[in-house]
Amino acid sequence: MGGLPGAAELVGHLRTGVREGRRFIVRHAWALALLFGGLLLPIWVFSELADEIRDAEAIVFDEPLLHFAAAVAHEGFDRVFLFFSAIGYAWGVVPADVALVVALFALRRYREGIFAAIALGGAAVLNLAAKQAFARDRPSLWESIAPEPTYSFPSGHAMGSAALALVLVLLAWPTRWRWPAIAAAAMFVPMVGLSRIYLGVHYPSDILAGWAAASIWVVGVYLMTFRRRPPFAHR
Repeated sequence: MGGLPGAAELVGHLRTGVREGRRFIVRHAWALALLFGGLLLPIWVFSELADEIRDAEAIVFDEPLLHFAAAVAHEGFDRVFLFFSAIGYAWGVVPADVALVVALFALRRYREGIFAAIALGGAAVLNLAAKQAFARDRPSLWESIAPEPTYSFPSGHAMGSAALALVLVLLAWPTRWRWPAIAAAAMFVPMVGLSRIYLGVHYPSDILAGWAAASIWVVGVYLMTFRRRPPFAHR
């Protein structure tokens, strides 16, 4: 019968465990970072905001940021933010969603096309469902120059633009288009979100919730679709 391992043997086992753990982290660093930053952190953000909305609690930064947007408003900003609001959904994001899916299938990138279709289409459906579930009224601090009739939480513009940006970044990540995609997303997504606050049709918390929900859904679909093979890998 074997006895308990000696001190030297136990230290050896611990060193082996640490070494294998380090190798695992290095080997799966991208997936672990995506899991934390794209799923776990956004889930926490969305759940915290959703709890406040469900309990009809005022979110501390919502009205101050809306009042600031009203204070800095002028005609030049009106034109800029009306433009980003327009392309942030019906006149930009939705046609781009359709074009991306069609292009991927035309290029016979079927797995990538399926990922994009589910991620983008699912984000739109989830947004409509969430709006009905939370039924949060739009801000009414002033009369908007671009009023909206639907519910407020989470923002469809924020969720749709973030979903498209994430899909493009994730698809471009293994390619030379990685940094251009990240740069475009880093400009486009915040501007769409800011436009909705500036126009007074969303609370800032609606925007954050839209971004978080988009990340949860898109990253979840990505990890399911490409759990064995990264997009655009050599076949």
